[in-house]
Amino acid sequence: MAQQAGAVRNRARKTAFVAVISGFMATFPAFAADTQPDRGPVTNLPLPRFVSLKSSEGNARRGPSLSHRIDWVYKRRDQPLEITAEFGHWRRVRDRDGAGGWVHYSLLSGVRTVLIERDMVEMHASPSEDADVVAQAEIGVIARLGECTANWCQVTAGGERGWLEKTAMWGVLPDEIRE
Repeated sequence: MAQQAGAVRNRARKTAFVAVISGFMATFPAFAADTQPDRGPVTNLPLPRFVSLKSSEGNARRGPSLSHRIDWVYKRRDQPLEITAEFGHWRRVRDRDGAGGWVHYSLLSGVRTVLIERDMVEMHASPSEDADVVAQAEIGVIARLGECTANWCQVTAGGERGWLEKTAMWGVLPDEIRE
């Protein structure tokens, strides 16, 4: 009888533990990301995905609310950011260096931008190494993203439009195709 009572208590503890963990994961979907890594629970959009900073300043917080501490302040309008999780009106983002936090969705834009990662990278007239060079872009330049093939993307920066190899920029997935 004592053994049976112990088994019932252990079963009750396990059930309570599972309920607590389930509630925790529902409250903080970042920990539940492994259960649905490909779609955001709020927007049903792909995760991870890229967006840009809509304003010239945006706070990245430790958690998804205004009561959480600010860990990072983004100060470049149109900066590309990668969304890795969603919770209500909040999106967990990271920048090219891996820094980030939770940002209110109103500070983000669906306009796609990329960050140039190589200095004086050549922008070509078409997606080919042999194509004419139409301009050069410096490291750190933010460019608007256009269409992408398997290895190249068309970008616009400083009034110039050209094609760059995907490896020369951050803000586009390696296998991403855009029309």
